[in-house]
Amino acid sequence: MAIDAWRIHRRIGMSGGLFARAAGRELGHTLAPEETRRLEARHGEIFAELLPERRALPGAPELLAYLSRAGIPYGIATSGRRPEIDASLRAVGIGPATVVIERGDVERAKPEPDLFLACQRRLGVEARDCYVVGDAVWDVLAARRAGMLSIGLLTGGYGEDELHRAGAFQVYRDTSELHRVLDDLGLLP
Repeated sequence: MAIDAWRIHRRIGMSGGLFARAAGRELGHTLAPEETRRLEARHGEIFAELLPERRALPGAPELLAYLSRAGIPYGIATSGRRPEIDASLRAVGIGPATVVIERGDVERAKPEPDLFLACQRRLGVEARDCYVVGDAVWDVLAARRAGMLSIGLLTGGYGEDELHRAGAFQVYRDTSELHRVLDDLGLLP
């Protein structure tokens, strides 16, 4: 069976389990929890085979290095799981000192706020002082539910209007543009 891409494209960025269940519904099949886990594991295997080398988004390593030098606390909250995310973390220069919250650390993933709230707690800051940078409406929705300000990036295939309608405060082309305008967000030391 095949699924028309338009039926599932806008679900990209939500948790793997939710995505698998949504794809199953499109096929008229309700997935059992074990089937969902197998699909998620297989997805990680295929992803590693097809994309063994990871590339950072334009400007992401520079932005994170700047935040570190400026003493601005930040963390990574992702619906991905280890070890699948490790190569991506290395690509942006994330070391062991950076707070990383992955899907296995929380009960629920995006669009639920658990990932962002866990990251916020580990950073020791208030939710109202957090910015969530994401490129999917699911990031924006989870940030809203967490009481955090969301910044959208156009790198995930969603349009500016979609990200704004979901609640993004600002939307930028990519991390390079975001880095250039940090003063607009009050993030200069």
